[in-house]
Amino acid sequence: MNYLIKTHQLTKTFNHKEVISQVNLNVKQGEIYGFLGPNGAGKTTLIKLLTNLIKPTVGEIELFGERLTTKSYHVLRRIGSIIEYPIFYERLTARENLLLHCEYMGYYDDNAIDQALEMVNLRNIDGKSVKNFSLGMKQRLGIARAISTKPELLILDEPINGLDPIGIKEMRDLFKMLCKEYGITILISSHILAEIEQIADTIGVIKEGKILQEFSLETLRKDQAEYIEVTVDNVKKASYVFEHHLRLTNFKVMGNESIRVYDQRVSEKDITKALVFHDVAIEGINKKINTLEEYFIKLIDGGRIHA
Repeated sequence: MNYLIKTHQLTKTFNHKEVISQVNLNVKQGEIYGFLGPNGAGKTTLIKLLTNLIKPTVGEIELFGERLTTKSYHVLRRIGSIIEYPIFYERLTARENLLLHCEYMGYYDDNAIDQALEMVNLRNIDGKSVKNFSLGMKQRLGIARAISTKPELLILDEPINGLDPIGIKEMRDLFKMLCKEYGITILISSHILAEIEQIADTIGVIKEGKILQEFSLETLRKDQAEYIEVTVDNVKKASYVFEHHLRLTNFKVMGNESIRVYDQRVSEKDITKALVFHDVAIEGINKKINTLEEYFIKLIDGGRIHA
């Protein structure tokens, strides 16, 4: 297995407090890795470590199979990134900002700048200073800057901040295309779980500076249990019907109104028939599947640490 990013017991301390603690991160070549965690979990700090903006207190980082050092300039040229809010020369145009960036990176291809702006759908902006851009336009420009040098690895910290629903979909499609057609490996952090669920191959969950778990979305989907959620007027009576008349053991009461039935032997029709027969009013019944959001919340609330 070829990994573009590997960390070994990576730890960062500020003022005698561990913000990142013994993190072992593994990002495979050619995948989209979704990095999830609550605010303050350490996502941005870890991304700054990966891009050499801050140095680890303990541990090592490997990028492209090489140990990251203070002199790893050639490695960093292979990376495009957005960290927190992208900052530009406000009095310059989008194109002028990208030209400066490419020159700084030692990358000279005027066509690449036009392609990057086209990819993020920034059009009709010639002569317009960045100071007159909306937040969403600046975010698009930040993504254009990250991809303008044709990087092998993209590291993106909350890249869809400030985008409207159409912009979010456009960037989602762009990231999937860059990974599939250009072979770019992408590490993307986001607090929008539904978006990560639509594009990521692997998920890493971080809490209080520790990696709780890394897992493939494909495996999660295979392991996800389908269930039937029933909303009723009397949960206690419905539970009695499930246990004593339908002989179910694999169900769970969710609050005062709903029950989840995980037993695959029973159908919605069987449940409806039994409840109606025993005079339990049904307000809703639907077949569902556990989502990434539910799995994430379960991990954050009580997940065991696999650091």
